[in-house]
Amino acid sequence: MSDSWAEVPVIAVILAAGRGTRMGPLTANVPKPLLALRGRPIIEHIFAGLRAAGIREAVVVTGYLAEQIERHLGSGEALGMKLSYRRQTRPEGTARALLLARDTIGDEPFLLSWGDIVIEPGQYAALLDDYRRVSCDALLAVNATADPWQGAAVYVDKSLKVTGLVEKPPRGSSRTPWNNAGIFVFAPLVLEYAERLSSSARGEYELPQAIAAMIADGRDVRAYPVRGFWSDLGRPEDLAAAETALENAGLSRERDGC
Repeated sequence: MSDSWAEVPVIAVILAAGRGTRMGPLTANVPKPLLALRGRPIIEHIFAGLRAAGIREAVVVTGYLAEQIERHLGSGEALGMKLSYRRQTRPEGTARALLLARDTIGDEPFLLSWGDIVIEPGQYAALLDDYRRVSCDALLAVNATADPWQGAAVYVDKSLKVTGLVEKPPRGSSRTPWNNAGIFVFAPLVLEYAERLSSSARGEYELPQAIAAMIADGRDVRAYPVRGFWSDLGRPEDLAAAETALENAGLSRERDGC
Protein backbone atom coordinates (compact mmCIF):
# COMPACT_ATOMS: atom_id res chain seq x y z
CA MET A 1 0.00 0.00 0.00
CA SER A 2 1.24 3.46 -0.92
CA ASP A 3 2.25 5.64 2.02
CA SER A 4 0.32 8.52 0.42
CA TRP A 5 -2.93 6.71 1.19
CA ALA A 6 -2.39 7.53 4.82
CA GLU A 7 -2.87 11.23 4.02
CA VAL A 8 -6.15 12.85 4.97
CA PRO A 9 -8.43 13.18 1.91
CA VAL A 10 -8.94 16.66 0.52
CA ILE A 11 -12.01 15.92 -1.60
CA ALA A 12 -15.42 14.44 -0.87
CA VAL A 13 -18.09 12.84 -3.03
CA ILE A 14 -21.70 13.33 -1.93
CA LEU A 15 -24.31 11.03 -3.47
CA ALA A 16 -27.55 13.03 -3.59
CA ALA A 17 -29.38 11.56 -6.57
CA GLY A 18 -32.09 9.49 -4.87
CA ARG A 19 -35.83 10.11 -4.69
CA GLY A 20 -36.29 9.59 -0.92
CA THR A 21 -39.56 7.72 -1.40
CA ARG A 22 -40.00 6.85 2.30
CA MET A 23 -40.40 10.58 3.00
CA GLY A 24 -43.72 10.48 1.15
CA PRO A 25 -45.14 13.88 0.19
CA LEU A 26 -42.21 15.76 1.77
CA THR A 27 -40.08 14.90 -1.26
CA ALA A 28 -42.79 15.30 -3.89
CA ASN A 29 -41.42 18.72 -4.87
CA VAL A 30 -38.20 18.99 -2.85
CA PRO A 31 -35.18 16.67 -3.06
CA LYS A 32 -34.48 14.95 0.25
CA PRO A 33 -31.03 16.58 0.80
CA LEU A 34 -32.75 19.99 0.85
CA LEU A 35 -35.31 19.12 3.52
CA ALA A 36 -34.85 21.40 6.53
CA LEU A 37 -33.17 20.15 9.68
CA ARG A 38 -32.53 22.65 12.47
CA GLY A 39 -32.95 25.59 10.14
CA ARG A 40 -30.76 24.44 7.27
CA PRO A 41 -30.96 21.79 4.55
CA ILE A 42 -29.74 18.30 5.46
CA ILE A 43 -26.89 18.46 2.97
CA GLU A 44 -25.54 21.65 4.52
CA HIS A 45 -25.02 19.81 7.82
CA ILE A 46 -22.78 17.42 5.90
CA PHE A 47 -20.76 20.25 4.38
CA ALA A 48 -20.37 21.97 7.75
CA GLY A 49 -18.84 18.81 9.19
CA LEU A 50 -16.58 18.28 6.19
CA ARG A 51 -15.37 21.86 6.27
CA ALA A 52 -14.58 21.60 9.98
CA ALA A 53 -12.58 18.45 9.19
CA GLY A 54 -10.46 20.30 6.64
CA ILE A 55 -12.15 19.24 3.41
CA ARG A 56 -12.77 22.15 1.07
CA GLU A 57 -13.79 20.50 -2.21
CA ALA A 58 -16.67 18.18 -3.05
CA VAL A 59 -18.38 16.62 -6.03
CA VAL A 60 -22.15 16.34 -5.62
CA VAL A 61 -23.88 13.65 -7.69
CA THR A 62 -27.45 14.78 -8.32
CA GLY A 63 -30.43 13.14 -9.99
CA TYR A 64 -33.94 13.65 -8.68
CA LEU A 65 -34.80 17.36 -8.88
CA ALA A 66 -31.12 18.00 -9.60
CA GLU A 67 -31.65 21.62 -10.56
CA GLN A 68 -32.88 22.52 -7.09
CA ILE A 69 -29.79 21.14 -5.36
CA GLU A 70 -27.39 22.68 -7.86
CA ARG A 71 -29.13 26.06 -7.74
CA HIS A 72 -29.28 26.12 -3.94
CA LEU A 73 -25.65 25.15 -3.34
CA GLY A 74 -24.15 26.90 -6.36
CA SER A 75 -20.37 27.11 -6.38
CA GLY A 76 -20.25 26.33 -2.66
CA GLU A 77 -18.61 29.66 -1.81
CA ALA A 78 -21.26 30.54 0.77
CA LEU A 79 -20.49 27.25 2.52
CA GLY A 80 -16.72 27.66 2.41
CA MET A 81 -16.50 24.84 -0.15
CA LYS A 82 -15.64 24.42 -3.83
CA LEU A 83 -18.46 22.39 -5.37
CA SER A 84 -18.91 20.71 -8.74
CA TYR A 85 -21.73 18.49 -9.96
CA ARG A 86 -22.34 15.31 -11.89
CA ARG A 87 -25.83 14.24 -12.89
CA GLN A 88 -27.00 10.64 -12.73
CA THR A 89 -29.71 10.68 -15.38
CA ARG A 90 -30.78 7.06 -14.79
CA PRO A 91 -31.13 5.33 -11.38
CA GLU A 92 -28.28 2.86 -11.91
CA GLY A 93 -27.11 2.66 -8.30
CA THR A 94 -24.50 4.11 -6.00
CA ALA A 95 -21.46 2.50 -7.66
CA ARG A 96 -22.33 4.07 -11.01
CA ALA A 97 -22.96 7.37 -9.22
CA LEU A 98 -19.47 7.23 -7.74
CA LEU A 99 -17.91 6.58 -11.15
CA LEU A 100 -19.39 9.82 -12.45
CA ALA A 101 -16.94 11.64 -10.14
CA ARG A 102 -13.91 9.61 -11.21
CA ASP A 103 -12.24 12.42 -13.17
CA THR A 104 -12.24 14.71 -10.14
CA ILE A 105 -11.17 12.07 -7.61
CA GLY A 106 -7.94 11.24 -9.41
CA ASP A 107 -5.37 9.12 -7.61
CA GLU A 108 -5.86 10.29 -4.04
CA PRO A 109 -8.03 8.96 -1.20
CA PHE A 110 -11.42 10.56 -0.82
CA LEU A 111 -14.38 10.68 1.55
CA LEU A 112 -17.81 9.59 0.34
CA SER A 113 -21.19 10.12 2.00
CA TRP A 114 -24.77 9.46 1.12
CA GLY A 115 -26.50 12.84 0.87
CA ASP A 116 -29.01 12.15 3.65
CA ILE A 117 -26.75 10.99 6.49
CA VAL A 118 -26.46 13.21 9.56
CA ILE A 119 -23.91 12.69 12.31
CA GLU A 120 -22.37 14.95 14.92
CA PRO A 121 -19.97 17.29 13.06
CA GLY A 122 -16.83 16.27 14.92
CA GLN A 123 -17.21 12.70 13.70
CA TYR A 124 -15.96 13.59 10.22
CA ALA A 125 -12.59 14.66 11.60
CA ALA A 126 -12.50 11.58 13.84
CA LEU A 127 -13.17 9.33 10.83
CA LEU A 128 -10.38 10.96 8.84
CA ASP A 129 -8.00 10.68 11.79
CA ASP A 130 -8.78 6.97 12.03
CA TYR A 131 -8.13 6.52 8.31
CA ARG A 132 -4.77 8.22 8.65
CA ARG A 133 -3.95 5.95 11.59
CA VAL A 134 -4.90 2.62 9.99
CA SER A 135 -4.05 3.48 6.35
CA CYS A 136 -6.37 0.93 4.75
CA ASP A 137 -8.03 0.40 1.37
CA ALA A 138 -11.46 1.35 2.71
CA LEU A 139 -12.76 2.63 6.03
CA LEU A 140 -16.48 2.21 6.65
CA ALA A 141 -18.34 4.22 9.25
CA VAL A 142 -20.67 1.86 11.11
CA ASN A 143 -23.39 2.44 13.68
CA ALA A 144 -24.74 -0.01 16.24
CA THR A 145 -28.33 -1.17 15.85
CA ALA A 146 -30.53 -3.85 17.36
CA ASP A 147 -30.81 -5.45 13.90
CA PRO A 148 -29.22 -4.02 10.72
CA TRP A 149 -31.88 -5.54 8.43
CA GLN A 150 -32.86 -2.19 6.92
CA GLY A 151 -29.31 -1.34 5.84
CA ALA A 152 -26.25 -3.52 5.47
CA ALA A 153 -24.88 -5.81 8.16
CA VAL A 154 -21.15 -5.30 8.68
CA TYR A 155 -19.15 -8.13 10.25
CA VAL A 156 -15.83 -7.28 11.92
CA ASP A 157 -13.10 -9.05 13.85
CA LYS A 158 -11.59 -7.89 17.15
CA SER A 159 -9.36 -5.37 15.37
CA LEU A 160 -12.36 -3.89 13.49
CA LYS A 161 -11.22 -5.38 10.20
CA VAL A 162 -14.32 -5.99 8.09
CA THR A 163 -14.80 -9.66 7.32
CA GLY A 164 -18.22 -9.53 5.67
CA LEU A 165 -20.90 -7.19 4.35
CA VAL A 166 -24.49 -8.30 3.74
CA GLU A 167 -26.83 -5.82 2.06
CA LYS A 168 -30.46 -5.86 3.31
CA PRO A 169 -30.19 -9.10 5.32
CA PRO A 170 -33.47 -10.83 6.28
CA ARG A 171 -34.88 -9.45 9.51
CA GLY A 172 -33.49 -11.28 12.55
CA SER A 173 -30.80 -13.10 10.57
CA SER A 174 -27.75 -10.95 11.39
CA ARG A 175 -25.16 -11.95 13.96
CA THR A 176 -23.68 -8.46 14.18
CA PRO A 177 -25.04 -5.18 15.55
CA TRP A 178 -23.05 -3.11 13.05
CA ASN A 179 -24.83 -1.33 10.22
CA ASN A 180 -23.24 0.39 7.24
CA ALA A 181 -23.54 4.05 8.26
CA GLY A 182 -23.21 5.46 4.74
CA ILE A 183 -19.95 7.39 5.17
CA PHE A 184 -16.64 6.04 3.88
CA VAL A 185 -13.02 6.87 3.22
CA PHE A 186 -11.65 5.09 0.18
CA ALA A 187 -8.34 4.63 -1.54
CA PRO A 188 -8.87 5.09 -5.30
CA LEU A 189 -8.71 1.31 -5.69
CA VAL A 190 -12.47 1.18 -5.03
CA LEU A 191 -13.07 2.74 -8.44
CA GLU A 192 -11.69 -0.35 -10.15
CA TYR A 193 -14.07 -2.56 -8.20
CA ALA A 194 -17.02 -0.27 -8.93
CA GLU A 195 -16.24 -0.32 -12.62
CA ARG A 196 -16.33 -4.10 -13.03
CA LEU A 197 -19.51 -4.84 -11.08
CA SER A 198 -22.39 -6.86 -12.44
CA SER A 199 -25.87 -5.48 -11.81
CA SER A 200 -27.73 -6.45 -8.66
CA ALA A 201 -31.10 -8.21 -8.54
CA ARG A 202 -32.66 -4.74 -8.75
CA GLY A 203 -30.77 -4.00 -11.95
CA GLU A 204 -28.47 -1.51 -10.24
CA TYR A 205 -24.75 -1.30 -9.49
CA GLU A 206 -24.36 -0.81 -5.76
CA LEU A 207 -21.31 0.41 -3.87
CA PRO A 208 -21.69 -2.25 -1.13
CA GLN A 209 -21.21 -4.85 -3.90
CA ALA A 210 -17.83 -3.30 -4.68
CA ILE A 211 -16.88 -3.29 -0.99
CA ALA A 212 -17.91 -6.95 -0.65
CA ALA A 213 -15.69 -7.79 -3.63
CA MET A 214 -12.78 -5.98 -2.00
CA ILE A 215 -13.29 -8.02 1.17
CA ALA A 216 -13.45 -11.26 -0.85
CA ASP A 217 -10.12 -10.34 -2.49
CA GLY A 218 -8.46 -9.83 0.88
CA ARG A 219 -8.22 -6.06 0.64
CA ASP A 220 -7.78 -4.16 3.90
CA VAL A 221 -11.29 -2.94 4.72
CA ARG A 222 -11.89 -1.61 8.23
CA ALA A 223 -14.70 -0.17 10.31
CA TYR A 224 -15.03 3.03 12.30
CA PRO A 225 -17.85 3.02 14.92
CA VAL A 226 -19.69 6.34 14.79
CA ARG A 227 -19.94 8.05 18.17
CA GLY A 228 -23.03 9.95 19.16
CA PHE A 229 -25.97 10.68 16.92
CA TRP A 230 -26.50 9.01 13.52
CA SER A 231 -29.51 8.99 11.19
CA ASP A 232 -30.21 8.32 7.53
CA LEU A 233 -33.37 10.43 7.88
CA GLY A 234 -35.40 7.82 6.07
CA ARG A 235 -38.89 8.77 7.27
CA PRO A 236 -40.63 12.00 8.32
CA GLU A 237 -40.50 11.01 11.98
CA ASP A 238 -36.70 10.72 11.71
CA LEU A 239 -36.50 14.46 11.07
CA ALA A 240 -38.24 15.22 14.35
CA ALA A 241 -36.02 12.76 16.21
CA ALA A 242 -32.92 14.32 14.65
CA GLU A 243 -34.03 17.81 15.70
CA THR A 244 -34.16 16.70 19.32
CA ALA A 245 -30.95 14.64 19.22
CA LEU A 246 -28.89 17.39 17.61
CA GLU A 247 -30.25 19.95 20.07
CA ASN A 248 -29.21 17.68 22.92
CA ALA A 249 -25.78 17.31 21.32
CA GLY A 250 -25.34 21.07 21.54
CA LEU A 251 -25.77 22.02 17.89
CA SER A 252 -27.24 25.49 17.56
CA ARG A 253 -30.11 26.15 15.20
CA GLU A 254 -29.10 28.06 12.06
CA ARG A 255 -31.25 31.11 11.45
CA ASP A 256 -29.98 32.13 8.03
CA GLY A 257 -30.03 28.70 6.38
CA CYS A 258 -26.32 28.85 5.50
